[in-house]
Amino acid sequence: MIRTIIIEDEANSSSFLQNILNSYFKNVEVLAVCKNNTEAKAAIEQLKPELVFSDIELEGESVFNMLQQLETISFEVIFTTAFEKYAIRAIKFSALDYLLKPFGKDDLEEALQHYQQKQNKQQQAPQFDALFHNLKQLHSDSKKIALPASNGLTIISLKEIIRCQSDINYTWFYLVTKNKILVTKTLKEYEELLSDYDFIRIHNSHLINLHHVKNYSKGEGGTVTMSDGSVVDVSRRKKEEFLKKLEAL
Repeated sequence: MIRTIIIEDEANSSSFLQNILNSYFKNVEVLAVCKNNTEAKAAIEQLKPELVFSDIELEGESVFNMLQQLETISFEVIFTTAFEKYAIRAIKFSALDYLLKPFGKDDLEEALQHYQQKQNKQQQAPQFDALFHNLKQLHSDSKKIALPASNGLTIISLKEIIRCQSDINYTWFYLVTKNKILVTKTLKEYEELLSDYDFIRIHNSHLINLHHVKNYSKGEGGTVTMSDGSVVDVSRRKKEEFLKKLEAL
């Protein structure tokens, strides 16, 4: 059984989630339903859940405030929220899970399958460290991202990433430390996540950090030389967009 707590201040939303869990997911036990941070903190400390479903805004207060007050976070969280761009982006950067309201049984089933498939459920602390850090930061070069690799999570700052290269359903991250990390997500996912932070996809296989571009050589599409000495092709169709973004830095 997956020991679970629901944190939700809207009665209809909490009833819906509880009913769908009770009806379709017999391996999930709902230990408590909490409507504010005070109730949630007490329930977590007393009942020690394995999984928490939590809205982000609770009676006008952020659930992140409560989570930061906990001595340890030894449980997974699936955030359930209406679209709020900044919070959702911080959650994605931290490799945490969320369900966008309104969600249904299939969405919930997928989220629970993802929870059960995680090989290492002892990674919550660094993930939440990254989340809390990002919520406080406004500048892109101070943000941190959690990269899920086959052996666990690696937390790095965006400014450490030189470039990313597609490897079918995986992505190689090349770092200023000369290390490289194989991440279990596609390049497209990182293109969407990093596009507002001076990263640009210049080729079907390559996403680069514009701050690490050292030289551009003209050609049909041309090539860029990165700070680690690597040379990357620019596709013809990406050339104009790339040069505009480079000039705007």
